[in-house]
Amino acid sequence: MLWYSFLGLEGLASCSKKLLNCIMRDVEINLTEPRYEAAFFYGLFLRGYPLQKLRADIDVPPNVLESWQRLATRDPWYRATVKRMVDYRKEVLAIFDSLVFHELEVPSRTQ
Repeated sequence: MLWYSFLGLEGLASCSKKLLNCIMRDVEINLTEPRYEAAFFYGLFLRGYPLQKLRADIDVPPNVLESWQRLATRDPWYRATVKRMVDYRKEVLAIFDSLVFHELEVPSRTQ
């Protein structure tokens, strides 16, 4: 599947330059959504990158999380930001896992 059809941009070839710039700006904004980031990592998985390495890259390492939480105890704004970042990373990881484990499922035959 071509990347522009994945993003819903099938008519990309016939767009004017100005319209193309507008579409690409919207695509860049959408890349901040967890599903697009999970799809990016899933693409790396399909290209042979190790599953555990990808999962480690997506998730927040325990030592980093601990230091963030230590800093967050003194600053309410930072606490909210850390929560948002961790929740985002966990959502990306959950979507990625669902894509990978759906791919790894072996269809069972019933008779």
